[in-house]
Amino acid sequence: MDPFDSAAGLAAAVHRRELSPVEIVDTYLDRIDRHDGEVNAFVWRDDDDVRAQAKAAEQAIVDGEELGPFHGIPIPIKELTQVDGQPATFGSLGVTDMPRAGNDPVVPRLLNAGFLLQGRTNSPEMGLLTTTENERFGSTRNPWRLAHSPGGSSGGAAAAVAAGFAPVAHASDGGGSIRVPSSCCGLVGLKPSRGRIPQRVAAWEHATVEGAVTRYVRDAAALLDVLSVPDRLAWYQAPAPRRPFLDEVGAAQGQLRVGLLTTSPTGTPVDPECVEAAEKTGRLLESLGHHVRPVDLEFLSEEGWTAYTQTVLDASLSAFPFDHPELVGSQLRYRMERAKTRDSGTYVRASLRLQEESRRVVAQWGREFDVLLTPTLACLPPLAGTVLREAVDNPGGRRLTETQMISFTSFCNITGLPAISLPVHTSAGGLPVGAQLVAGPWDEAVLIRLASALEPLSGWTDRRASLS
Repeated sequence: MDPFDSAAGLAAAVHRRELSPVEIVDTYLDRIDRHDGEVNAFVWRDDDDVRAQAKAAEQAIVDGEELGPFHGIPIPIKELTQVDGQPATFGSLGVTDMPRAGNDPVVPRLLNAGFLLQGRTNSPEMGLLTTTENERFGSTRNPWRLAHSPGGSSGGAAAAVAAGFAPVAHASDGGGSIRVPSSCCGLVGLKPSRGRIPQRVAAWEHATVEGAVTRYVRDAAALLDVLSVPDRLAWYQAPAPRRPFLDEVGAAQGQLRVGLLTTSPTGTPVDPECVEAAEKTGRLLESLGHHVRPVDLEFLSEEGWTAYTQTVLDASLSAFPFDHPELVGSQLRYRMERAKTRDSGTYVRASLRLQEESRRVVAQWGREFDVLLTPTLACLPPLAGTVLREAVDNPGGRRLTETQMISFTSFCNITGLPAISLPVHTSAGGLPVGAQLVAGPWDEAVLIRLASALEPLSGWTDRRASLS
């Protein structure tokens, strides 16, 4: 079997009895054994358990049981998500590795689809970094260039898929954490709309979302169908799609007005390779009949940006029940202390400002453009260790590299808009560079239609990281 095949393709082979779940699991475990020592994507494994899951999945086929769409396909879980019987340290020395009781809502949806839980992937401490490095597990490396970072916070997930350790991986996104590592690792990263995929708690003032990193658009669409099964206990949820997202793959798309933005919403410089990724995507979209033109948008104010990156994130971190807060990284302890200097009224004012400013931002969709096209990042994947070092050295200020990495992505989380990063470009140094498409509220369907049309034109599914 090809470890870089799509999850949907592998599942179809399982359903046809051409591949066994045991064979698939053993192939991926062998690659992890051979290469993860240098990549460091996984932070926890139970190979005996996933092999037992695979054997049970194989027996279910023999017994003629009803099979889910991803029956027998392994998937790793990000270290920020709770799985019954597994540790969840959030990448922090301040959290014990005792097994957790109960699952976050995304987990039973994966299990019901037939996925086999493969292990846990690295993330930065508490997810509060744009690269995947922490004091507990160390730095995850980019399979394309091991000296570089795979991005974050779902960097372990993205590195695992890029290295051929898994066909797809669970991920989450609170400011770009699905799209950033997808861009760094040459993958497809779909950030769903707010409320699309159920969560136990809508963290970071309702900005976080669950999702996945994939190589193929078909996998991204099928996973969205699996994960977005409604939860009647949720505070709110996105409107039901007109039809399954998988049906949008390859579906016709009428002419769209695509707004092209290559200047950073935060005012940071943008690397020319990142601009080229967006402009190249624009040319491909024009070849498909869409109208692409530059736009100038209104984004969050400096006060709004600070309300999110400091008031909201500091308070969320301060509220976390650490087992050993004294062992938390120094840059996060700085945030926790800073949170104590703000009262509840400050937090409420921050929340209200974000809601008010979001309305103005979202209102721009449908006026002069239907879909926004941007670079995913304003910089190339940084060297491993760079972003953590900047955060430790300057915990209270805005760091250039970190800001460049989320300049084009974070407003989507604050506003709740769906977005997707596509691996359309490769830098002169051989690093993947993504372009981002952002749709209007709850319109993941248009992103899937556009992405599936771009996929064969760009040929990203044939590009592989250099690991043997």
